[in-house]
Amino acid sequence: MAERTNEEVIRAYLRAIVDNDGAALASMRDADWTLDYPQSGERIRGHVNDRAIADHYPGGVPEVDPGRLAGSEDRWVVTPSFTYQRVAGSGDTWWGEGKARYSDGSTWHVITMYRLRGGRVLREITYWALPFEPPAWRAAWVEPITPD
Repeated sequence: MAERTNEEVIRAYLRAIVDNDGAALASMRDADWTLDYPQSGERIRGHVNDRAIADHYPGGVPEVDPGRLAGSEDRWVVTPSFTYQRVAGSGDTWWGEGKARYSDGSTWHVITMYRLRGGRVLREITYWALPFEPPAWRAAWVEPITPD
């Protein structure tokens, strides 16, 4: 079986997050995995702690819409026979942008940085933000963003 690219690992990882599939997440996490929440100053160390949080989440874990994923830019290499080959999804740092919908009806914007090591997720850093109404004073210089 061919080894997965880092892009394939992250896409599978996001699918496991959406499905709340603890076994799949465990299989893709490095033994030293951590998740940081800088806004609250918390670090979750280890898969067991993450699953305990999910199992005790008030109202159940939020519904996740992963949205966009960005990683290293595609690169092109020249083989010994002078043909060009594209290398995609090879970087160790990836960014995900999405939304989380909670049982209370609120929807938060979520940005997560994923750092991989050896084809597994080593570290995550997640930032959460509530939507807010734009201030009226800058209306002349902006346009509304339409959902993708």
